[in-house]
Amino acid sequence: MDVRAVLADVARLGPFFTVGTDPAEAADPTWRPVRDLYTDPQPLRDRIAHVRRVLGSDDRVAASITFQGLAALLLSAPLTAVVLHGVLPSLTARSLFWRPSAGGPWPLWSGAPSGVEVGDADDAARALAGALFDEHLAPLIAAVRAQVAISERLLWGSVASSVASGKRLIGVERPKAAARAAAVAERLLATGPLAGSGDLLPAAGPDVAWTFRRRSCCLYYRAREGGLCGDCVLTAR
Repeated sequence: MDVRAVLADVARLGPFFTVGTDPAEAADPTWRPVRDLYTDPQPLRDRIAHVRRVLGSDDRVAASITFQGLAALLLSAPLTAVVLHGVLPSLTARSLFWRPSAGGPWPLWSGAPSGVEVGDADDAARALAGALFDEHLAPLIAAVRAQVAISERLLWGSVASSVASGKRLIGVERPKAAARAAAVAERLLATGPLAGSGDLLPAAGPDVAWTFRRRSCCLYYRAREGGLCGDCVLTAR
């Protein structure tokens, strides 16, 4: 299987879905393994401070939005690869690299990605949970909470929101894959710490099969020019 080709196709959905694989990037000393984000507090501290300045917010809002962006980066490419190609790239905390950028999502890169084939929606959701929850998302949550006092439930809710957002974008950009995206995402949202994080409502707008509403709030409405996200629990009140 050509995992580089899979990731190149996935990257067409946008920057949050992009994992570079150009071998020439190995010469760039600014790439750092993603595990450093979980063990070295300084990069995360700097990112939260940057987001705080941009949003004009307090630390909790900045930590929440920082986490949501990083969670979306970590899960969007694997989710999309599984849906579109039936392949889960092996992007571990040691083999996946990041480097800081002044704006936008941080670039990700993996020099020699391998992968495994996955089957139906149940198999795909199990594979994604195994690759993401303990390897990336739980350590990232712990690292953020070591910086700022913020609810673990809120952060897992943001993971769930990113899953649902990825499902929606896949359906918009690749309509023939919309049903599989909905099936995989639905099963993933019922798995482990994502279970109970939101409700699946009748499909609205561009969504296929269902629309997600989370049971927590990312706090963006407390930013200087913030508001309620489309899937926010507060929209139902």
